[in-house]
Amino acid sequence: MTDVTISKEQALAKERKMRLIRAWLPVAGLIFVFILFSFLTNGRLIKSLPLAMSQVYVIMIASMGVFFIMTMGGLDFSQGSILGLSAIVVCYVSKYNIELAIVAGMATGACIGAINGYFYVNRKIKSFIVTICTMFLFRGLIKYLTTNAPVAGSPMIVMWDTTAFKVGSTLVVIILGFLAFNYTKFGTYLRAIGAGEKAAMFGGIKTDRVKFLVYVLSGAITGFAAFISAIKVGSVTSNGGNQLETQILIALVLGGMPISGGALARFSNVIVGSLLFVVLSSGLTMMGFSTQMMQLIEGVVFLLFVAIFADRKSIHVIK
Repeated sequence: MTDVTISKEQALAKERKMRLIRAWLPVAGLIFVFILFSFLTNGRLIKSLPLAMSQVYVIMIASMGVFFIMTMGGLDFSQGSILGLSAIVVCYVSKYNIELAIVAGMATGACIGAINGYFYVNRKIKSFIVTICTMFLFRGLIKYLTTNAPVAGSPMIVMWDTTAFKVGSTLVVIILGFLAFNYTKFGTYLRAIGAGEKAAMFGGIKTDRVKFLVYVLSGAITGFAAFISAIKVGSVTSNGGNQLETQILIALVLGGMPISGGALARFSNVIVGSLLFVVLSSGLTMMGFSTQMMQLIEGVVFLLFVAIFADRKSIHVIK
């Protein structure tokens, strides 16, 4: 066996070891953070776990759409604005029919996603530039619509705010996303585009169509998350969905999501990352940290995980 063969085998073994560490590090981080804050809060985190977990539904559902986008190498900073505007539509339509309000919220999110997808795919504008523009555009519209007062929904909408409905809805969305990503061509196409768009095109994948539809799908998913958000208090203020895009990005990276997507993306990034972010935020809040200090700590943790999980061989494919 030549030295070249040995060195290649050693490199492959090292790469497999690093992938194994990347796969289990977020899970270990979730367990460590939970135990740490349970100790630091004298068990208050465990006692208030149901309340803490009530924050996870919106983040976990909305994160799934962004996960699909990031897998193919894109970014989306408009999620907070999508959720805020969709929630306003949900509240308006709920006065006529609550089931129809769910559809209207998803349709609103899908329309905004289509706008993002159009400028990204057809006009060839980088995804982060497009979504930053739509983030400010629709955030301004949200503030205009809520200038005089919060937009209130039907008094009956808060009746949907039950643990059974929120847990059941989240499980259905997650299961459908898991099956689609792991057992259909949909997930294969996303990973292929993220790993190399030109190679995916030569492989017969209609990359532009896939990219456009993923943005529409992501918007629709966030539109459903807007309904989950709206039923908490039955109304939407000018801050509806504010900072959601940052929370989603941090959650996914904490879950081990490579910032450039591709073959290293795992659906577990959504679940583990959302839980880790909520536990971290809840623990810091219970310890009495100010909002500014929490943002500082979360930023340091985020930067650390980006450094660990960034795939430097394909970082250039972020579009």
